[in-house]
Order: sequence, then structure tokens, then C-alpha cells
Amino acid sequence: MPQKQIRLGTTGMKTPAVIVGCMRLSEFSVQEMNHFIHTAVENGTNFFDHADIYGAGKSEELFGAAVSGDTSLRREDLILQSKCGIRKGYYDLSREHIIDSVDGILKRLQTEYLDILLLHRPDALVEPEEVAAAFDELEKSGKVRYFGVSNHKPMQIELLKKYVRQPLHINQLQYSIPVSNMVANGIEVNMETDGATDRDGSVLDYCRLHDITIQAWSPFQMPDWQGCFLGNEAYAPLNREISILKEKYGVTDTAIAAAWILRHPAGMQIVAGTSSEKRLKEILEAEKTELTREEWYRLYLAAGHPLP
Repeated sequence: MPQKQIRLGTTGMKTPAVIVGCMRLSEFSVQEMNHFIHTAVENGTNFFDHADIYGAGKSEELFGAAVSGDTSLRREDLILQSKCGIRKGYYDLSREHIIDSVDGILKRLQTEYLDILLLHRPDALVEPEEVAAAFDELEKSGKVRYFGVSNHKPMQIELLKKYVRQPLHINQLQYSIPVSNMVANGIEVNMETDGATDRDGSVLDYCRLHDITIQAWSPFQMPDWQGCFLGNEAYAPLNREISILKEKYGVTDTAIAAAWILRHPAGMQIVAGTSSEKRLKEILEAEKTELTREEWYRLYLAAGHPLP
């Protein structure tokens, strides 16, 4: 099924606008994982986002087992991304840990290479020279094709770029209609409002300027990890607006909330972190739903964001 494609950084790759987040898949059986992968591929997304900490490695292990014995799932037809750097009680972007992490990821996924490796969280003790050495080794060995980061500010990326030769193509950031300070601080400029606070160093504009693809994680999350805003009375005005639009476009409320993210001209990707095949299909409907500028702002305002 053809779906919306976006350019991934400066890789030259055209990839699905919705990718499959594998964080919640560690409780699957191998058979369930195989079925879920097929559902994703058959509905237009072949891009799978992992991390070495998801299920303490179990998500990658199950994914590898589900793909390895299935001749209809060719490795070259899948885009596999994983992340490293989070350890129990601390972050670690040392050369040794990055190299060891990738070796473990490849073993669990039963593959010879990753399409993309992301640094999962900024490490306060990072030595960018060590990151550069790890990336050079991983690229030279063919274990990783492309690199990026997750949850990084612009100046943290600039520090890495001083030493790292490879382009950083991706920055994975939390983003939803309610959790959208990276948009709000660009709208509420020079205001004494909460949204005017720049919490990320203008990361949205930075990524657009440097052709870094933003991957939006937790796209249906309320602030402070209070759960999903869809159907939640705390966001009744937003849900009313979503209901109006879902009737207009003939899709679900999930698709409208996801379409709001895809409407932004930054060309973001959505990380669909669900274990429900039904919900995954609903999110994928967003790729065929083009909101107008007025509708985008109506949803933004209904989430409680002001316009100066």
C-alpha cells in the first residue's frame, strides 16, 4: 500500500512518514511479532525503531527471531534503526560502550548491519572524540550505515559535529499536540507566557536548517506522562475539534492527531509506539490525511496553546 514518503536527513533515502516503534513489543511471542511485522509492511511501513533497552533487549531478540526464519521478509527490504547509550542509573556514550552495544544489537536482531544508529540520550560526560572513533569503526566495518541522535539540543549536536565526520541525519524528540513547546516557543516570541520558554535551544528550527529529520516519539502523550490525550476529559476542547475533523476526513481520532504532526513542513516522522495492529493501521491513515493550515491551528489552540 503506497504511503507518504519523507526524505531522511541527507541520506538520499525516501522512507515512510510513520515508523514502527518497538518499545512495547517485548511481550509478543515470535509468531505474534512476525504477524505484527507483516501487518506493518503490508500497510506501507517497513521502518522499525528499536533500542537496546527496550524490554532489556527482548524486543530486538524477538524481532530478529521473527524475521530470520521468514523468507518473505528480506533484510534489504527493511529499515532497521536502534539506539544506545542508556545504562542502569547512568548514560554512557563512550567508544567502548557504543561498539559493544551495536554488537549486541546486531546479534539480537540477527543482522549484519543497522541502517541507522541513534545516540539515545545526551551523556553529560560525553567525550565527542570517543563518539567519533566509535562511528568511524562502525562505518568502516559496515555495521552501521547512517547515524543520528535522540533528545539532543542544537549545541550538543554541534559539539558532536566538531569531531564526528558522519552527518547526523536524525533527532528523535518528544512531540504531540499538547507537548509541543518546540513549536510554542517559536510562536510566543518575546512573551511572558509558559510557552515562550525555550526549553530546547530552538531545536525545531535548527533541525530544519541542517536537514536533520525529527522523529516524533510519544505522539499522543499528555504533559508530565499523564497518559494519552485522545478521549481524555482533561483535553475535552481538543477532542471535540478532533471529532469534527475525523468526521470530515472519514478517519479515526488517532489519524487526525497523527496528521497534525505530519502537516508541519519540517517533514517529521512519527514513531508509532503501539503493540496494537488496529491502532497501527489507524496511525498510518494519517499519511493520507492533509489538514489545512486553519485546521492545524484550530487543534493547536484547542490543546490550550495561546496565540499572542
